[in-house]
Amino acid sequence: MPSGTTVDEDSCHHILSAIAIIGVRWAGPILLAGARGARRFKEYRALVPGISDPQLTLRLKQLQERGLIVRTVIPSTPVQITYDLTADARELITALRPLADWSERNLPNSDA
Repeated sequence: MPSGTTVDEDSCHHILSAIAIIGVRWAGPILLAGARGARRFKEYRALVPGISDPQLTLRLKQLQERGLIVRTVIPSTPVQITYDLTADARELITALRPLADWSERNLPNSDA
């Protein structure tokens, strides 16, 4: 932490709130998949190996409720549904990239 930076109760609450969002299983990988250009459900599923359809559906809905993903229904035949990251999600991705880089360098591969 840079010298002169204080940790106060508000900053602790803010970091805990952020961790509550990205700490939910699959939330981080789903957001990263969105940053890689995923838009449709099947694209997210392909970019997040191991996630089940019900789990992906639930997490997309939760991220939408948090204002990090926008779900758009395109009236066509068949109906198309896309999921796009919001500006807040893109800002969060910027914060997550150093964490992802650090984990790749320092943590052993794991299926956990």
